[in-house]
Amino acid sequence: MDASPAADIVTLHPRGILFDMDGVLVSSIGSVERTWEAWAKARGIDPALAIRTAHGRRAIETVRQLRPDLNDMEELAWLERMEIADNGGLAMLAGVERILENLPEKYWTVVTSATERLARSRMEYGGIRVPARIVSADLVTYGKPHPEPYRKGAELLGLSPAECLVVEDSASGAKAGHEAGCRVLATLYTHSPASLGDADWIVHSLNDVQVRVTGDALEVRFTPLSRTTAVAGG
Repeated sequence: MDASPAADIVTLHPRGILFDMDGVLVSSIGSVERTWEAWAKARGIDPALAIRTAHGRRAIETVRQLRPDLNDMEELAWLERMEIADNGGLAMLAGVERILENLPEKYWTVVTSATERLARSRMEYGGIRVPARIVSADLVTYGKPHPEPYRKGAELLGLSPAECLVVEDSASGAKAGHEAGCRVLATLYTHSPASLGDADWIVHSLNDVQVRVTGDALEVRFTPLSRTTAVAGG
């Protein structure tokens, strides 16, 4: 994938885009935090610790870390039911509809730490066109920050990781994309700019990104925040 800077504008030509879901395509922070708070209180865990641990990771791995004595599959099923039932505040994020409405499915997919059932439920509720095939928590042995999810995402599109652009909002997701061999564009939703050191570029949201099809590749244009500006909150 080549990148051409023009003034402050970055222009990329990836052959595919791998989108994270929560915090990139949909706003689901309320559902996520309410669910983990309820689970933590029921399981004798500090809710703030549970929420902090859960962001950007598979639920089953959070359960295994915080309560390794419990049946992880039973806990996962309970968490999944709670999250699917809670759509309060869930909505498509800025810029997503504009980008996806003219983007053929062969050029993109979703790589998420949510289960497939939860991911499809959230995207459908948010009005997002759901790809026929996605990479979800159920389909990988190791979740983010391991590179396996994004390697599988590139494979699903028939591409090498180097041909793909990852769009992420979490530190673990940015690390997973970087370690997979993709270029990583981070958005500012759940994590601080200082924690997104594995991202190649940072923007506020997909509202700041332009995507169009050019031949057998894509043209992705944006003006990244400088690291100094981003950390300062500019």
